[in-house]
Amino acid sequence: MVLAPVHLFSHGSTMMLGEPSEAADYWKKAGDEALANGVKGIVMMGAHWDAPHDRIEVATNPKPAKSPVAYVHPSKYADYPLNPDLPTANRCINLLKKNGFEAGGNDTFDWIHDTYLIIIRMFPDPATCPPTTLISMNARFDPHYHVKVGAALRPLREEGYLLIGSGGAVHNLYRNYWLPMLRYSDNFAQVTPPEPWALEFRQAVEDVLTHNRGPALRRAATRLMKHAQYRDAHATDDHFMAVLFVAGAVGDEADEKEEGGRLTAETWELTNMCNSQFTFGNWQAVKA
Repeated sequence: MVLAPVHLFSHGSTMMLGEPSEAADYWKKAGDEALANGVKGIVMMGAHWDAPHDRIEVATNPKPAKSPVAYVHPSKYADYPLNPDLPTANRCINLLKKNGFEAGGNDTFDWIHDTYLIIIRMFPDPATCPPTTLISMNARFDPHYHVKVGAALRPLREEGYLLIGSGGAVHNLYRNYWLPMLRYSDNFAQVTPPEPWALEFRQAVEDVLTHNRGPALRRAATRLMKHAQYRDAHATDDHFMAVLFVAGAVGDEADEKEEGGRLTAETWELTNMCNSQFTFGNWQAVKA
């Protein structure tokens, strides 16, 4: 069985849409590789949309707008046309229901920067952007729930769909240093080194994602929410759910034979926000 790769992208602050960075360069490279290998579509879980109660939702708005973002000139994103994939959205709903989820469409949802920031960076020419489906989180932020979401959608990889989690390795807005960005529009200023809690949790994320495969990866990813520095690194759980979604998508027993996670790029922002980028698998296996 051959599978499309899966990406875990830490999207960072809104300024990652407007400023050059190592992470942005890798997003573009990942987009180029997807196009070169005939990607069928993108299925993405972001970090800014969660459904209440026991529900999970899939975006079914045929003409979504884009929520405006701060500190980025509108020319960077306002005129970029989105390409929602309604047929695949309905397939995702059916796959989720088949796996026991209370799932449904949301035909009024407008896209937020955690998803379209990545899309624009991956495919700066909108004419090349593959059809895209957005999956919500669930507002209870249960780690096992979100692993199961990724597992339920894993079969799409066999058809050439690219699954992406857009969240953050270390993402605690309350513990960032905002002054250089607010005063000088410099989100990459590192007046001081990152604090020890940020470095510790960042390393824990890399260790889990690069040293585990298959079901062991799923178990290790969920355990990260019990790490001693987890709450320092994630004051809220929303940006960590992408990690669990990805672990579900690449954590089947069959995935033990696939290429494991690779740290492909990294960008620190606002002193303590670590935007680590990970890729699991590769397109060469699909082509073979």
